Amino acid sequence: MEQQVLKRTLTPLMLWGLGVGYVISGMYFGWNLGLEKGGTWGLGIATLFIVVMYACFTFSYAELACAIPKAGGGFDYATRALGKKWGFIAGIAQIIEFTFAPPAIAFAIGAYFNLFFPNIPILYIAITSYLIFTALNIYGVKAAAIFELVITILAVAELLLFAGLTLPHFEIKNLSQNALPNGWAGIFAAIPFAIWFFLGIEGVANVAEETIRPQKTILIGFGSAIFTLTILCFLTFISAVGIGGWEKIVYKSDGSISDSPLPLALGELFGNNSSLYHLLITIGLLGLVASFHGLILASGRATFEFGRVGYFPKALEKIHPKFKTPANALVFNMVIGIGALLTEKTAEIITISVFGALTLYAVSMVSVIRLRKTEPTLERPFKVPLYPLLPILALVIALVSIIAMIYYNHVLGGIYLGILISSLVAFSFFDKKIPN
Repeated sequence: MEQQVLKRTLTPLMLWGLGVGYVISGMYFGWNLGLEKGGTWGLGIATLFIVVMYACFTFSYAELACAIPKAGGGFDYATRALGKKWGFIAGIAQIIEFTFAPPAIAFAIGAYFNLFFPNIPILYIAITSYLIFTALNIYGVKAAAIFELVITILAVAELLLFAGLTLPHFEIKNLSQNALPNGWAGIFAAIPFAIWFFLGIEGVANVAEETIRPQKTILIGFGSAIFTLTILCFLTFISAVGIGGWEKIVYKSDGSISDSPLPLALGELFGNNSSLYHLLITIGLLGLVASFHGLILASGRATFEFGRVGYFPKALEKIHPKFKTPANALVFNMVIGIGALLTEKTAEIITISVFGALTLYAVSMVSVIRLRKTEPTLERPFKVPLYPLLPILALVIALVSIIAMIYYNHVLGGIYLGILISSLVAFSFFDKKIPN
């Protein structure tokens, strides 16, 4: 059978655009819900730990991505290091993360558009977004990456402009106002929202097979992306909270909770009817589009890899004969995403996606350590510095985060574990039919 091969077209700048683009929507919505759980200090401390985790994880994951540049990402690394069962768990976790994050972002896109076109239902806009960006990804990875780069640059510029407008009104006393409303336990409750700042950065590894000189390009793309995102995270957090305290960017005027902190902050300064307010909100939509589009790209590669090795139907490994993209996998993920959209349970979808991400991180860090022992001669164009400290630190924080999330989300944690266990049982049953 002919091997299905992806086309190499991505440059370091494109990878930076993808890496930042996957994540940047986390700066625009959702993170402020962690302020209700932990207050400024609670979410702030949780975010500091998560930044450490992502920094350690990114360097460690880059070692794997440079040594094993495959579209399956964590699935391929764990399979090689720990065997097929752990590889399957990492792969399913990755697919859950990348498949369930886009519906939440699509709903936010619909909500943004609905502000300007209130007669069009949010759900219709979200579904239309899926159709448009799935089609763009099918058309070609280079076109998709160029589009991602352009809108990511605009989204970064908008965040910098937001900071420039709000920082002159910053008052340090606002950071300590009701800073721990639920005590120190709020730090753990805020963890999922701190993770939302960075969720999806590992998707850079899933386009390794489409990257020019992946052993060098991936490291540059990964490193520059995590550096950019860390700066934007702290800048956005401080400038948004510093203008009036955390309550101002969590609660609407009617007392209900909003997951859109930047519009609330701008409305506090300029009013909801100013031209500047509407301009920045319009540009801010690009941040949502960047992450939505980028995660569709990454999830298509993860599903494609599962089809290529026989864990999913072989139809999902098919490459479009003209565009050389995993078209079937992209359409399959779109159907799953639209199904999740129809539930209209955005917060629950985000939480399950975060569970998948943390599982992937933990298994991947074990894979780094294991491969160092079992394959010491494996060519590693990049080696994680301060080994084994960085992968161990990332592993510990990921495991603590999983435990904290299960404690504060019993039902969703049970659903996620149920998906993993049932998937593993099915895998074990059909294992004999899967080629080695």
